[in-house]
Amino acid sequence: MESRLRLVDLLAALSVATDLGMGQPPGTALRCCLLATGLARSRDLAEDDVRSVFLGTMLRHIGCTATAAVEVRVYGGNELVSRRAAQPADFGNPREMVRLTLSSGQGAGLRRPALIARSIRGDVRHGTEILLSVCDAASVLAGRLGLAPEVQDCVAQQFERWDGKGPRRLAQDEVSLPARVGDVATQAVLFLDAEGPDAAVAMVEQRAGGWFDPEVAAAFGRVGLGLMDELSAVDPWSALLEAEPRPVEYIGEPDLDRVARCFADMVDLKSSYTVGHSAEVARLAEGAARSLGLPEPDVVDLRRAAMLHDLGKVGVSSVVWEKTGQLTRTEWEQVRLHPYHTERILACSASLAPVARIAGLHHERMDGSGYHHGLRGAAIPVAARVLAAAVAFRTATEDRPHRQARTREEAAEHVTQDATSGGLDADCVAAVIEAAGQPRPRVRRQWPAGLSDREVEVLRLVARGLSNHQIAKRLVISRRTAEHHVQHIYAKIGHPTRAAATLFAMEHDLLNS
Repeated sequence: MESRLRLVDLLAALSVATDLGMGQPPGTALRCCLLATGLARSRDLAEDDVRSVFLGTMLRHIGCTATAAVEVRVYGGNELVSRRAAQPADFGNPREMVRLTLSSGQGAGLRRPALIARSIRGDVRHGTEILLSVCDAASVLAGRLGLAPEVQDCVAQQFERWDGKGPRRLAQDEVSLPARVGDVATQAVLFLDAEGPDAAVAMVEQRAGGWFDPEVAAAFGRVGLGLMDELSAVDPWSALLEAEPRPVEYIGEPDLDRVARCFADMVDLKSSYTVGHSAEVARLAEGAARSLGLPEPDVVDLRRAAMLHDLGKVGVSSVVWEKTGQLTRTEWEQVRLHPYHTERILACSASLAPVARIAGLHHERMDGSGYHHGLRGAAIPVAARVLAAAVAFRTATEDRPHRQARTREEAAEHVTQDATSGGLDADCVAAVIEAAGQPRPRVRRQWPAGLSDREVEVLRLVARGLSNHQIAKRLVISRRTAEHHVQHIYAKIGHPTRAAATLFAMEHDLLNS
């Protein structure tokens, strides 16, 4: 990575995670940001104000994980679905709120009346608290990213309204200008995507003086159609870099750890079961990597990949993550997609692309039983094997809805067994356990067909064409002992030829494991 990193390149990629967390298509936040920035410039705002609009709108939903689990418990449904339905709704319009409430539980059959009643009770008892929690989390995270107080205010006031009916009851100019501009642009993009540009203009005009600042709404009425037409004609990623207010903001390469930690904590906030998960995985992975002698650049990349490995979890509903019973096949498919989402999010950024692949492999297994790539053996980089072991160990020590946390001793035994059965890399497991402060285990691998460690060594040499004499010389054993090993191998795999033994070794990834 370069010594200086463009901050917007990082934040733009990571905003894709917040899109997923709101049930929106990737790139929605970037398009909202572009529209808001164009609207701000049409009003000849100072560049500092434009910058606050730019960053505040792009990171508007950075606090989206703060209440995901609470929403599931309170409302009883998929929060990604309910959020997508609720985002365009005017909470100050009783008619719209009745329509939104009655949409609860669609497709639930006889359970629908109960779900509607649950939704009403949830709004009355917890609605304001949920909104304030999201805003507070967003403000704190924006501060940790080193963003200006004006940006922090923008994200903290994302649910405030011109008419004072928001959760903090701020009204008119008490609501920051960047928040007022971002409100109009964000809603316009949602209506643009759902109903088209004319509907977006009509919506803004209708909500002027209620939800929206009348002056900002009037400005949108003058330039909105043109801005939306431009938005539809550009690649948001390229346009975003061009639209960034000058001077372009850079951070030092070491500051990337701070950004990664911030987003790691955002992801872990999605469930009380995962608080602190990513940072501890990063600590274990870094310690294990140093113990294994990985080069320093690889250690640094691994630490960052470990911090960000669970970004894709925000795209899976907390209905799945909080479930106490057995997951259905459909739910498991959602779980299996989260490393894919992580990999794609990180690959969007030139600065984060070097860690994307490793982060996306954190659930791969040596025997091919992992996901989402289903890689085996030597196809999994060493750094990814370390990360997989660190994730497995840390997860074992955490409570989950369906089980209690294991002690560190029990977790060490658990992952050692996984290595013994061929799922995790034995050396990486031993290094992770040692990094966790536990005695380094001696892992005896269980090989296919009941082969012993020595027989696997011999099989590798057989597959490479060595004669019994050459095998004996390489392993410093007698020729007769080498012949016995070869015959035992043939008997165990059920084939008496070198060709079949070689195919067996390739099939089970024994040549490089």
